[in-house]
Amino acid sequence: MSDSDTPNADILARLEAVIAARRTADPGSSYVARLYAKGLGKIVQKLGEEATETVIAALTEDREALVGEAADLLFHLLVLLAARDVPLADVLAELDRREGTSGIAEKASRNF
Repeated sequence: MSDSDTPNADILARLEAVIAARRTADPGSSYVARLYAKGLGKIVQKLGEEATETVIAALTEDREALVGEAADLLFHLLVLLAARDVPLADVLAELDRREGTSGIAEKASRNF
């Protein structure tokens, strides 16, 4: 795949901006606004549903379904992050911080 064929990596940042802009839109015409109008519980429920659907798609080995469900999962995660006022940049910074660290070592360093 050439660079011109690669989907734009900035799509998550653009999607985050769209979600922010639609938070206060008319719930009758905006899915994002409808989720926000229903509250954090509904947003979390939708994220859980999308996570389950992603797992099911992965287990059925249906690549197209997995791609679609993964996109839904990322979308709903961005909605949740925005609802909790967590910028995507914070999540990306955490991933950057963890880069090159063993997953086992990283988990051991957490204070649970």
